Amino acid sequence: MANVIDFIKYIGEEIIKNKQLLTDLDQAIGDGDHGINMARGFEAVNSKMDSLPTTADISTVFKTVGMALISSVGGASGPLYGTAFLRAAGVTQGKDIIDVDLAEQILNAAVNGIKERGKAVTGEKTMLDVLVPVHKEFIKSRENNVTMHDTLVNAIAVAKEGVEYTKTIPATKGRASYLGDRSLGHQDAGATSSYIILQAVFDYYEKIG
Repeated sequence: MANVIDFIKYIGEEIIKNKQLLTDLDQAIGDGDHGINMARGFEAVNSKMDSLPTTADISTVFKTVGMALISSVGGASGPLYGTAFLRAAGVTQGKDIIDVDLAEQILNAAVNGIKERGKAVTGEKTMLDVLVPVHKEFIKSRENNVTMHDTLVNAIAVAKEGVEYTKTIPATKGRASYLGDRSLGHQDAGATSSYIILQAVFDYYEKIG
């Protein structure tokens, strides 16, 4: 990866750009603050990135992201995404290149962290309905020696399917769970922000060639 700080800032810019979309989705069935919270969190993240030395390693950057999200984002998304990045920091210690194998380890750590922190599983209309299938795609790619480019292409398709899947199931976590079957037909904001992050990862990967 060319520069992990630039990479994180690119993700942050994409989240901030989609603040209104995430807010609108969350207003339909949730607290209505997912976009606001995520934008605030990544504004804090990007500020922290500016204070890090350009030589900061992947693990240090991910740990900084995790701490910034946990300390600046309200609601469930801050602790969940923050935990994901902190777990990612653990598996990237001493690493300087994110290949398919390390990306799979990052996703494994992040998904497990989210499951533990959120006491959640797939099928509950959450970000896990995107992240778990994406992780499985990376496992498949690692086992079959698929390139990072093709893995990301496949992962984005799977993530898009995951977002669509959240429209077909009732929410059983968070504020949306109070609506029961009335949450059907609405896509989950957390699943959508996970998709946006993944799309940003691919776009940045393409940008740096």
